[in-house]
Amino acid sequence: MTLDGVLAGVLDGLLAALVLAAAGWTLAAPAAFPATIGFVGFGLLLTLAWVRLGAPDVALTEAAIGTGATGVILLLAVVRLRGGEEEVSAATPGRALVLAAGLLAGAVGLALALAVLALPDPAPGLAAEAAARTAPLGLGNPVAAVLMVFRGLDTLLESVVLVFTVLAVWSMAPDRHWGGRPGPEFPRQDDGPLALLARLLPPVGLVIGIYIAWVGTDAPGGKFQGGTILAAMWVVAWAAGLVQAPSVADRRVRLMLVAGPLVFVLVGLAGFGIADGFLAYPPALAKPLILVIEAAMTLSVAAALALLIAGPPEHPPERVT
Repeated sequence: MTLDGVLAGVLDGLLAALVLAAAGWTLAAPAAFPATIGFVGFGLLLTLAWVRLGAPDVALTEAAIGTGATGVILLLAVVRLRGGEEEVSAATPGRALVLAAGLLAGAVGLALALAVLALPDPAPGLAAEAAARTAPLGLGNPVAAVLMVFRGLDTLLESVVLVFTVLAVWSMAPDRHWGGRPGPEFPRQDDGPLALLARLLPPVGLVIGIYIAWVGTDAPGGKFQGGTILAAMWVVAWAAGLVQAPSVADRRVRLMLVAGPLVFVLVGLAGFGIADGFLAYPPALAKPLILVIEAAMTLSVAAALALLIAGPPEHPPERVT
């Protein structure tokens, strides 16, 4: 074995050990805040693991959604639950249940690892056939080709589920707050690290998010990763008090939320006239049509994730006098 191979093996072993250690720390953390920090660290380590496994699309999704968006939601939940620590402690499982859950998770992980190791090398798959069938469509990223062509209906339904998830969160608001603005009102930060990040990070993140969404048809990236980055930039500005959450009755907000599924359905219906059926693309127009869908979906994903993080309406609607 070469030196490079030895170093790669040591790196992979160290990464696997760190993943297990972060998982154990998250399960054993005595309070919600350190457990959340452990979860975020665990997600970042998983991102590196996916990179080592040669799955950059999955790594981007884990970093953006599994770690970034979910981590922010958990942190906001921890902050809001600090006033009800007794209720949280009463609902926290005991050590025996935590140990049983850890053992079960370890057993499932070990079984999955053994199943992966038992696969032949190279593992069987349809990657070559999928790449051959999507080559005429002009898509360089096989993941985007599968999600938008072979599994287009599944991707459409996922976008619809995201909209209904936001509606479910909004429905938790009291009747007197319906139509108002969601989330707390953060005081404006003029000094400190948060204020600095809120002014410097969004312009850079906006460019990166749009770029990742744009290159998704030809390289790792896409609408979900790009939309998550755009949502994160808004959350940073919101937490610093530079912007306020919009009213849930704002037509522009609702249009952003449904733009992706709506464009997806319209393009799908157009397939009956320009191709062979619903969500079918003629080869000459496949890439432009998919880019239109991806652009609209990026906007909807960003709006949905930002609204999910903000939560249900907490302020009564403003009355015009």
